[in-house]
Amino acid sequence: MIGKQLSPILVQMEETLWEFESRNYGSPQFTQEGFRAAIKIFISVIMDKIWDLQENESMTMEDRMNMAGKCGEDFSKLIKIYTNIDSKKLYNND
Repeated sequence: MIGKQLSPILVQMEETLWEFESRNYGSPQFTQEGFRAAIKIFISVIMDKIWDLQENESMTMEDRMNMAGKCGEDFSKLIKIYTNIDSKKLYNND
């Protein structure tokens, strides 16, 4: 599955970031595209774990959809609060 294929790359990225941050180099200066990619990665990973929880709890499809939607809304709000970036506009070319 794709998660198993991508996990080693994600771990390598994590290790690189830990190394960078441990040397106190300051801001890594992510581009807008890098920020967008990181959000996509995070939301894909969290949705995978939400799916596992939903399966374990035998949730209805309606409850699953509501939970996933709420997660997306909460995450968008968090991004807006702490970065003043509207994540819904990250894929717009405007």
